[in-house]
Amino acid sequence: MDLKSARSLIAEAAAGFYRRGWVLGTSGNFSAVLEREPMRVCITSSGKHKGELSADDFLLVDERGSVLEGDGKPSAETQIHLALYEEIGNCGAVFHTHSVWGNLLSDRCSGEGAIVIEGQEMLKGLAGVKTHEHREEVPVIENSQDYDALSGQIREIVSARSDIHGIYLRRHGLYTWGDTIEDARRHIEIFESLFEVTARAR
Repeated sequence: MDLKSARSLIAEAAAGFYRRGWVLGTSGNFSAVLEREPMRVCITSSGKHKGELSADDFLLVDERGSVLEGDGKPSAETQIHLALYEEIGNCGAVFHTHSVWGNLLSDRCSGEGAIVIEGQEMLKGLAGVKTHEHREEVPVIENSQDYDALSGQIREIVSARSDIHGIYLRRHGLYTWGDTIEDARRHIEIFESLFEVTARAR
């Protein structure tokens, strides 16, 4: 994946998410791995409107989150993206959205420790899931401005749970990932649909 292609694919996906109300204003952030040795990641610059991303709204960062190319500031949540790339060997893209239904559901399910979804046909859109009888658990963790601590907590979860496809920061938003940008985009669409169905049913 080259930087130009990554920018184009992420901007297209983000515009669609904005139209669906999943990343209103400047909320959310998206990234993709360009190289692993050395680590090079394309990520959206902080404070940019996700429905109107241009090539100037992306940064190239290294494994520490230091900016190598582009103008702007990387989101504090860049640490979470990098943690996921380090812990999930085949992870090629990380997407983060802020939907209404997911937010409400994360609050409702926080006491249970996870958003649990089962018996839904749309689950088959998640990588490796072959049947609607699958049970998907999306761990819910407390939101914090301490991104070092959050990144550490997320590392622990994904290293122990290779079966999950996403993590939710309570009253904040969803983090999901995929081998490619297309996979991460599909996971956002699948999860956001399932979150709405589940929340409306509750």
